Amino acid sequence: MATIADRIRTLLHNPQGQRITGHARDQLNKPDNQRRLRQLAQRLRRRG
Repeated sequence: MATIADRIRTLLHNPQGQRITGHARDQLNKPDNQRRLRQLAQRLRRRG
């Protein structure tokens, strides 16, 4: 049975995984999404 890490590694190296990562990169380039991600990171840091 493949571990989760193995399954993720396989996904990232196939065409579908390439599309997913490309879309994620496009979304992260948007300033509004960067702001939301920073806010989420701050909230998570305050919890710990």
